[in-house]
Amino acid sequence: MASTEGLVPITRDFLSRFYDRYPFEALAPGIAAADSQLREENERMSKHCAEESGNDLILDLSFDSPHKIDENLWKNREQVEEILYLLEKRHWPSTLNGPQMPDKLYKLALELQGLLKFIEDYQSFSSEKIFSMILTYMPQDFRASLIKQQRDRSEKKRQAEVETLLNGGGSIQEKYNLLWKQQMERRKQLVMLGSASGVYKTLIRFLVGVPQVLLDFVQQINDHNGPMEEQRERYGPPLYQLTQLGLHIRIFLTLWWKTFNRDTTAQDSRLDLLEESVKLYSSELKRFLTFLREVFEHSPFLISAEEAGTNGGKTMVNDFKETVISTGKTHEVLLPVDSEGSYVAWEFKLTSGKDVGFSVEYISSNGAKMQMLPYQRYDSHQGNFYSPGVGSYKLVWDNSYSTFYRKTVRYKVDAIPPVADAQKLEDQN
Repeated sequence: MASTEGLVPITRDFLSRFYDRYPFEALAPGIAAADSQLREENERMSKHCAEESGNDLILDLSFDSPHKIDENLWKNREQVEEILYLLEKRHWPSTLNGPQMPDKLYKLALELQGLLKFIEDYQSFSSEKIFSMILTYMPQDFRASLIKQQRDRSEKKRQAEVETLLNGGGSIQEKYNLLWKQQMERRKQLVMLGSASGVYKTLIRFLVGVPQVLLDFVQQINDHNGPMEEQRERYGPPLYQLTQLGLHIRIFLTLWWKTFNRDTTAQDSRLDLLEESVKLYSSELKRFLTFLREVFEHSPFLISAEEAGTNGGKTMVNDFKETVISTGKTHEVLLPVDSEGSYVAWEFKLTSGKDVGFSVEYISSNGAKMQMLPYQRYDSHQGNFYSPGVGSYKLVWDNSYSTFYRKTVRYKVDAIPPVADAQKLEDQN
C-alpha cells in the first residue's frame, strides 16, 4: 500500500500549475474549414428534405457539446457508430454504383472502426487508471478485494443491461443513453464511497484504516466545481469542436443518402468532402486522446499537504488486534453472521514465533458444522469467502503443538453484510 501520511486531495490551483506544463497544440486548421463546408452542405440538403417530409433533420439530430470531457467521448462514440451504421452497404442508396465510390466508402468505414476502438481503449485506460490509483492507496487486504469485487459485479450487471437492450432491438441512441446513465452511476458510487453514504453506508464502517484523504478525493473527483474542472476548461474546447465535427459528418451522411438522387452532379464533391472530413476527424481526435492520455498518466491525484498549502494530512488507523498464544494453547474468535451471502474475511501475521496452526469452521444456525479452511500452519494468511448461510464462524489459532515457544499474532476479522442495490437504499431513505 502506498504511503498516505501527509497527503491531501489535490487542489484546483495545483492542477492549474501542473497543466501549464502541458499545453495542447491547436487543432489542425482544416478542422474548422471542413466543419464549415459540412454545415453549408447540410443546410442545402436539409431544404430538399424539408420540402419532401416537412421535418428539419438538422434540428432533430443536433445537440450542444456537453461540458464534461467523458460525456463528450461517449457522444463521439455514438456519432461514430451512427456513421458506421450509415456506411453499411445495406443502408446505401439503391442507385449508388460504380467501382470508385463503394471502395472509398469501405475505406472510410475501416478508418472509423479504428477510431471507435481507439476511443474505447482510451475510456478503458482512464477507468482502470483511476480505479488502480484508488486501490493503491487502500490497505492491500480483503477491504481492497471487497471494493474490487463490488466493482466487478456492477460492471457485469451493466454489460448485461446493454446486451438485453440490444437483443430487444434497441437503437444506437438508446444504447448510448444507457451507457451514459451507467457512467453517471459510476460517478455516484465514487461519491458514495467518499461520503460513506448510499450503497456504501453499511460497507464503509468496515473499512477502518482506509485513509480519509482517499475518501475525500473520490468524493470530489467529479464535482462540477472541483479540481477536475480545471482540466475541462483547459482541454474541453478542442474536444467540443471535434464532437461537433463528428455530429456534422453524421448529419451530412444522413442527408446525403436521403437526397442522393436529387443532385447527381454533386456526388464527387460530396464524397471528397466526406473523405477529407472523416480523415481529419479521426486523426485529430486520436491526437487529442493521445495527448490527454499522456497528461493523465503524469497527473498527480494526491499531493503533500505542504505542496497544497494546507496541513490536512491523515495517518492510517491501526485496526489490528494482537494476542499472545501460550505454549500448548489455542486462541478462538467466534464471528456471528446474520445474513446469507455475507463477506467473511480475515488477515493475520505472526510477530513472534515461526508459525501457528489456523483453521476456519462454519456453524450454521441449526448447529451443523462445516470445515471452511482446513487446519494448516502459517506465518501469515489472508482469506475471504461469501457465507452460505446464517450462523457463525469459529477461527482458531492453534499453538498446542508447541512446547517451548509462545506466539504473538496480529489479526483482524470481519463479517460484512451483503451490499444492497444502491437504488433500493436510496428508495428507503
